[in-house]
Amino acid sequence: MKFTGARLGIARVVVVGAGFGGLAAAHALARMPVEVMVVDAQNHHTFQPLLYQVATAALNAADIAQSVRGMFHDRDNVDFRLGRVCGLDADRRQVELEGQPPLSYDYLVLAAGATTGYFGIPGVEEHALPLKSLSDALTLRNHLLLQFERAAADPSLVDEGALTVVIVGGGPTGVELAGAIAELRDHVLAKDFPDLDVSRSRIVLVEATDRLLGTFHPRSAMGALHTLRSRGVEVLLDTAVESADPGRVCLAGTEEIATRTMVWAAGVRPSPLADVLGLERGPGGRIVVGADLRVSAHPEVFVIGDLAASHDRSGKPYPQLAPVAIQGGRHAARQIGRLLDGRGTERFRYRDRGTMATIGRNAAVAELPLGLRFRGRVAWLMWLALHLVMLIGFRNRASVLLNWSWNYLTYDRGARLIVNARPLDRGPRPGPG
Repeated sequence: MKFTGARLGIARVVVVGAGFGGLAAAHALARMPVEVMVVDAQNHHTFQPLLYQVATAALNAADIAQSVRGMFHDRDNVDFRLGRVCGLDADRRQVELEGQPPLSYDYLVLAAGATTGYFGIPGVEEHALPLKSLSDALTLRNHLLLQFERAAADPSLVDEGALTVVIVGGGPTGVELAGAIAELRDHVLAKDFPDLDVSRSRIVLVEATDRLLGTFHPRSAMGALHTLRSRGVEVLLDTAVESADPGRVCLAGTEEIATRTMVWAAGVRPSPLADVLGLERGPGGRIVVGADLRVSAHPEVFVIGDLAASHDRSGKPYPQLAPVAIQGGRHAARQIGRLLDGRGTERFRYRDRGTMATIGRNAAVAELPLGLRFRGRVAWLMWLALHLVMLIGFRNRASVLLNWSWNYLTYDRGARLIVNARPLDRGPRPGPG
């Protein structure tokens, strides 16, 4: 099927972004009498909640990614365009692409998501490792494993921070990554490097506020703190990063930590696409939308997920979470259906079905509606089940379940491969892998 709009009376819908929200919108639109074009700079969807497991060698990259084209084989009204959006001509209803002809639309769904935010702290963007994409996860995996190989070849590098990992940000990503690296170190790398004193390695989690998991109940946050510390993670609360360079992280005051590995999990900002669209921006640079997720000046444009400055009836912004994006994508598709039927749009209402975070083997926190809270193994099993269900594709689910089972029974990490990295040297960072 070609996205031409040639069929009489068929509306053309362009969906920018193949993340959670964009795919939710595309799947819902696929059941309607419209032509859909999904546009993304990558040809695959990445299940971002499990990126940290790719980074710590628990899963392979293909376990958490799937071809966008492959998802719509049975939908002849959905097409995909690999390309980077560089602008928007809202008056002419055209999406501009780098090096390609523009795409015309009758309705547009912007679901480009978010990227890492560094808050302008000196040296952080240049020297920290982010974790927002599959490429980021593979780069971090390469880097972590290379540091141990370098230290094994030259133990003096341990004093220079080769085996010290500093994770900045005590939200779910930081907590989950810290717990996973601790497991990798204690149960896998300690065996891989019997002649290296792995006990000299450090995992330091830095959080600027007074507790971890700021959106969770204080008891859940305290449980996560105790679990991490019991597993050898140093947690620094009320501590801000002032600057960074290739060999150290400078914290508020005079404290410095020698490290070759700094992971930034402390902030997000809207996709850079928001900077070039010419649409009204709100707090944090997100695009201003109405209650129905439409742009008031261009009501044929919907903005969802992390890109949208959407809020509830009390004015509280919706959180930047995958469920918000998924529900927003489905909502946008329903509203396009209503507009095609000549009906008015409805207000977007986010239904919070709970949040979870895992700290490692047999340890997690889960908070559900009606004030239900779980910790420990029960919460961990709930976390496993939810993420298996949310994964796209039977092959991915089967592969992840097999890997998780193998890891649990053997404490092994089969994906600990260093790919496309530089030879052993004293440099702080490998090339992308």
